[in-house]
Amino acid sequence: MIQNTGLPRHVAIIMDGNGRWAKKRMRNRTQGHEKGAETVRIVTRTTRKLGIPVLSLYAFSTENWQRSKTEVSALMYLLKKFLNSEKKEMLDNNIKLMTIGQTHRLPSDVQTVLMDTLDATSKNDGMILNLALSYGGRDDIVNAAKQCAKAVQSGEIMPDEITEKFFHNYLSTKEIPDPDLLIRTSGEMRISNFLLWQIAYSELFVTKTLWPDFTEDEYLSILENYQNRERRFGGYN
Repeated sequence: MIQNTGLPRHVAIIMDGNGRWAKKRMRNRTQGHEKGAETVRIVTRTTRKLGIPVLSLYAFSTENWQRSKTEVSALMYLLKKFLNSEKKEMLDNNIKLMTIGQTHRLPSDVQTVLMDTLDATSKNDGMILNLALSYGGRDDIVNAAKQCAKAVQSGEIMPDEITEKFFHNYLSTKEIPDPDLLIRTSGEMRISNFLLWQIAYSELFVTKTLWPDFTEDEYLSILENYQNRERRFGGYN
C-alpha cells in the first residue's frame, strides 16, 4: 500500500500508445487520443489527491508536427477541448497550469484558449500541471545555451563561471524541480527527446500498458515501486 511519505516531488510522463490502442480496436487514431485525454484527467486527479507538487505530461513534441495534417488538426482540436473542459477542474482543485515548448507554433485559436487557462490558474498553488507542447529537449538545451552565450557577451558572467545551476536558470523548467520519476507507457525503451537535461538522475519506469489503458491502480503501483527504490545520485551504496 502506498505511503504518504517518500513520494516524488515531480512526476513526468511520456504518454505513448494512443494510436496503437485505436488500431487494436479498429478505430481511428483520433478516438485513441480522445481516450488518452480521459487518462490525463485520471492521472492528474490522482496526483493532486496524493499531494505531489508537479506533474509534467509530454502532450506534443516538436517531432509530432511531422504527422499527417489530419492527425495534427485532431490533436490541436482535442487540446483546445481539454483546456476548455478542464479549466474549472483546475480552478476547483487549486491546480496551476504551466507549459513548456514552442507554444507560438500552436494554432491561434488554441493559443488564445491556452493563454486564458494559464492566466485563470496562475495564482493556484496546490499543484502544477506542466504540459509540454511542441516541446523538444534538445531545443530546450540549445535555447538555454544561447541565453548563456548572451550573458557572457553582455559581460554579466565569465565563461568559467557558468555552472549547472546557472544553466538551469535558462531552461524552460527553471521554475520547477527536476523530475524524480519518469514514466513511459506502451513499452518503448527510449526518451524521445523529453526533458533530456532534467532527467539526469530521474528514476525510470517503463510499462507496456498503452496510455489509454493506464489506470489509477497502475499509477499507484508505480509510485509504490518508486518509494521502495534507493536514490543515490551517483554516490556509493
